[in-house]
Parts: sequence; C-alpha cells; structure tokens
Amino acid sequence: MKDEDINIWMIEDNSRYRKSLTTVINNTSGMFCSHSFPSCEDAFLVIENENLPDIILLDIGLPGMSGIEGIQKFRSYSADLPIIILTIHEDNDTVFDALCEGASGYLLKDSSQEKIVASIKEVLAGGAPLNMRIAHKVLKLFSRIKVKKSDYGLTTREKEILKLIVAGNTKQQVADKLFLSFHTVNTHLKNIYTKLHVNTIAGVVSKVYKEDLF
Repeated sequence: MKDEDINIWMIEDNSRYRKSLTTVINNTSGMFCSHSFPSCEDAFLVIENENLPDIILLDIGLPGMSGIEGIQKFRSYSADLPIIILTIHEDNDTVFDALCEGASGYLLKDSSQEKIVASIKEVLAGGAPLNMRIAHKVLKLFSRIKVKKSDYGLTTREKEILKLIVAGNTKQQVADKLFLSFHTVNTHLKNIYTKLHVNTIAGVVSKVYKEDLF
C-alpha cells in the first residue's frame, strides 16, 4: 500500500460478495480497501476516529440503516465524498432516491468486478457511471417530471461545460474539447454546482434531466 493509492470503504451485508470484491480491489494496483463493513452503523462507529476514504462502495438494501439513509449521513461529514451504489435493485424509486441524495454512480451487483474497478477510477476522474438499464429508466422517469424551466443564471460557458458533462465527458475531456485548462473547467464546474444547488456530477445530471434544463 502506497500513500497515493485509492482508499476505499465498502459497506455490504453479503459477506461472500463483500470478501470477493475486497480481494479484487486489494489485488488491483493503485487501490486498497481499508475497511469493509456489513452495515452503515458499523462504518459510523469508526468514522469519528479515522480519515474519510477516497470513495465508498455502498449497498442500498442493508439491514438497519439503508444505503439511502447512509448517503444522507455521509453527506453530513463530506458534501463531495464519492459514493457508488451497489445493488440488486433497479426500480425507479430506488434509482431516483439514490441519485437525488448524491450517489456518484449506480451499478447492479451483476456488473463484472472489472467494471466496478473501472467505475471507481471513472468517478474519481469526474465521471458518473450508470448501468445502461438503470440510465434508461432514469431518463424515462425524469422525462415524465415537468417543472418550470430555469437557467439558474448559468453563463454561456457554464452551459457549454454542463452539456458536455451531462453527455458523459470527464473534466479533462471537457477541457480538451473547449481548449481550456483542467483548472478552469474545475472552477466553472464548482460554480455550476453552487448555482444548481448540487454537490456531485450525478446530482448535476439528475437536475438537468429532472428540470429539462436544455
């Protein structure tokens, strides 16, 4: 383990799945799983005495405190802590709730372990991985929600960046396409977060589709 390695926490009540994925992560160069918990309650017992991880893999269907409730409580510690949801569910309500609470990505448990590892890297690079079936359901759900349009005072440049982010580009890809520095894109994105009242890229995507901003 090196200081620059990605520190991951996993919260998953299925011990076999938890151990299997922990092994995969710990055998992946540049990553390590410092903690794997069977419940959110166990995670919050240690959170006061340790630094937060770089990213959390979180099951929604947990005993006791649910994953949705867990996201809410983790947000009280860090508004921008990346959280990838792992779940067997793909119902619209669960998808909607997870994204609205700030999940950074959403993957079914039948995703390959390689896909999950790749998604960890994607989220930390500024992406928002969604299983294709789930993404389709989310888009259908948001298309049925009608609210008054607002541009939130976004500048022309911020709108350009927002469209590219929603299209699935990472911050570096946005910078390359608009001939801007990564730092400039990051600054614009922080301003977009503030104006849209969100904390994550997944929250941005959710807001765009929910309120039909384009």
